[in-house]
Amino acid sequence: MRRLILLRHAKSDWPDGVADSDRPLAPRGREAAPRMAAYLAEEGLVPDRVLVSPARRTQETWDLVRPALADVAAETVPALYEASAKRLLDVVRSAPDAAATLMLIGHNPGLQDLGHHLVSDDDRDGLRALARKFPTAAVAVIDLAAESWAAVSPGTGTLERFVTPKSLGAGEDE
Repeated sequence: MRRLILLRHAKSDWPDGVADSDRPLAPRGREAAPRMAAYLAEEGLVPDRVLVSPARRTQETWDLVRPALADVAAETVPALYEASAKRLLDVVRSAPDAAATLMLIGHNPGLQDLGHHLVSDDDRDGLRALARKFPTAAVAVIDLAAESWAAVSPGTGTLERFVTPKSLGAGEDE
């Protein structure tokens, strides 16, 4: 079994004249990220390895999540920025097998599409949850029936949980 945790970056700001990759977190995002991190730690959802998009908003999200998760190995992966579900799956498949639990910190629509792609058609509740919305700072935990990351294939996962800042009382989901 493998566990994949998908964390969408926290709410970002849209300052004039700033490139998309350089957008910082908004105040609401700086509040939501530590709350989601505390939830992950309290629930024992601590990854063995974290792969982070190089965008400023994902890096800032990781900076706010990292303290709650202790000494987790993390790596900035350029392929995660503006990635399609197919490219994200390629990144997942190239992850080291020593990491039983992997976390991706990235962007939509790629994360939502990847989650929907991985969850089994038999997991109707999971598919419905992922189809509705994948708001900023949301976390999807997907358990995969695979012996290695390279063996992860579409439709082999079960959505173990889907948590949003709003579900934790952290304000409105976007």
